[in-house]
Amino acid sequence: MTTSTAFILISIVVIVIVAVLVFFVSKNRAENHLTPIASLAFGFILAGILFGEIRLLGYGFMAIGVVIAVVDIFNQGKKK
Repeated sequence: MTTSTAFILISIVVIVIVAVLVFFVSKNRAENHLTPIASLAFGFILAGILFGEIRLLGYGFMAIGVVIAVVDIFNQGKKK
């Protein structure tokens, strides 16, 4: 296992732990749940990490995820 593969696996495990904490630990608080758009952005960022070996594809997925997350942030800000 190369160093970059180890870093990818560690980052995926950390992201999964954060997702589990957000979804399952705070069930009773509605403001902590991810919106469907944020979940989509989360999926694109995960895909970017998974396809990190192919730089163009990995960075492309991460960029799409970040753009979608920013759009979701603006939408949530307008609602409040």
